Amino acid sequence: MVAAANPLASEAGYQILKRGGSAVDAAIATQLVLGLAEPQSSGLGGGAFLMLHDGKSLIAYDGRETAPAAANEKLFLDERGKPLPFYRGLIGGRSVGAPGVLRMLEMAHREYGRLPWRELFQPAIVLAENGFAVSPRLAKLVREDPYLRQDPVAAAYFFDRQGNSWPVGHVLRNPALAQTLREVAQGGADAFYRGRIAKDIEAKVRSHPDNPGLLRAADIAAYKPRKREALCSDFRVWRICGMPPPSSGGLAVAQMLAILSHTDIAQHPPRADGLDPEAVHLFSEAGRLAFADRNRYVADPDFAPMPGGIASLLDSEYLAQRAALIGPMSMGKAKAGVPEGVRSAWADGVSPELPSTSHISIVDADGNAVAMTTTVESAFGSRQMVDGFLLNNELTDFSYAYADENGLVANRVEGGKRPRSSMAPTMVFERDTGKFVMSLGSPGGSYIINYVAKTLVGVLEWRLDLQKAINLPNFGSRNGPTELEAGRVSENLVEALKRKGHDIRLSEQTSGLQGIMRIHVEEGDMWFGAADPRREGSVRGD
Repeated sequence: MVAAANPLASEAGYQILKRGGSAVDAAIATQLVLGLAEPQSSGLGGGAFLMLHDGKSLIAYDGRETAPAAANEKLFLDERGKPLPFYRGLIGGRSVGAPGVLRMLEMAHREYGRLPWRELFQPAIVLAENGFAVSPRLAKLVREDPYLRQDPVAAAYFFDRQGNSWPVGHVLRNPALAQTLREVAQGGADAFYRGRIAKDIEAKVRSHPDNPGLLRAADIAAYKPRKREALCSDFRVWRICGMPPPSSGGLAVAQMLAILSHTDIAQHPPRADGLDPEAVHLFSEAGRLAFADRNRYVADPDFAPMPGGIASLLDSEYLAQRAALIGPMSMGKAKAGVPEGVRSAWADGVSPELPSTSHISIVDADGNAVAMTTTVESAFGSRQMVDGFLLNNELTDFSYAYADENGLVANRVEGGKRPRSSMAPTMVFERDTGKFVMSLGSPGGSYIINYVAKTLVGVLEWRLDLQKAINLPNFGSRNGPTELEAGRVSENLVEALKRKGHDIRLSEQTSGLQGIMRIHVEEGDMWFGAADPRREGSVRGD
């Protein structure tokens, strides 16, 4: 089974599985088609986190982009030492980090691939050459984006000669990407990282007329993916596993669930008239506490290791103390905790992540499972297109400010460093048996943490099926206002939360949750796949 954000991508991965491919093989084919059909969210110019369960062990692959060697904490400061306006830093070459997704996928394929590397590229090559129909979501995002037209290459691809964006259903061909894919299919990831393509990326980044960047071909050639130990913790009768830093997603989701285990949220499932206000209150307060810690402590562990170790933030006594801060009224804005081992001063970062990413969940015929979240960061990344794909703006996930009166920011810019992420590919297992239960994840910038945690609460606490849990209105707090999904919640809920002291913000929260869950029926175990109706996701499987 494959659950992905676009039907063409789900079909490509499914066909690889039908040919005897592994979950990793299918993830590669799915990702390559996503980069073509959903270029606003991911692609060769971006990065990804992949979690793989091979039936015995769990491997966390880190394909996060890295900052150029020449970058330092002043990257996003103006000549007066003040942080640049956010989009002034984003659009152009300055925000581009060394892409990581292909090197990471190549590493995973060497260890867990079954089909030849080059075979996995064929679905995307065929679609790039013959064309694919522009989807409603792609058409809308291109039409509304104010920056794509500024790049001549992107303008020539996404718009007609009169400057109009292509309509829904237009057959869009990408021969430049087809050529890039052919070279990588034949030459491996080295064709991307050590040859013509890396030089083309450097030239694109350095030659931007208003906002050139520091990335060099040497930075791309030097990129190395990482294998990290998955971040696992117990919740009720399950074991929840996520990505460790530089992602904050696995930690924040684990913290939220642990904090909620000290509450009675299970007794407040959705009602006939919508969400229970008490459930939204408890969930939002848990989110405030987790986001406060996330913003202060989480960064690339190779540069800013967590004082006391990451386990100090998951210590049961520490989280019980954090949970005790939740009362009948909203705390408004939570302060970061002080876990065991923290002695030095740390400052809060300033890095507003943007909600354009994609998630893939896959289970193959042998029960091997993948949860992979993949991104170019902002919609259409840095809006710089080269060789048929868009370049990321991942460096804006670093804090623009590098220090304040409290000390240095852990997530400040440093050469070779990976920026903090909120991506949260997640796997759930039975705690006692170790049996695989679920693969789950979502796009959405820092909203991802609440999207994934909401779905886990829906399934594990409220006993909803996976699709119904995904379909629930999105809600929560990122340690600011309590954010509710516009058009999906009642006025009664809003008023009830206001009486509890919540500052309410209604906003569009276009999650893109995809998941696969093992369920038990009379005939035995089977897979149940779910895709978020807010986007264009689909599930294919047997």
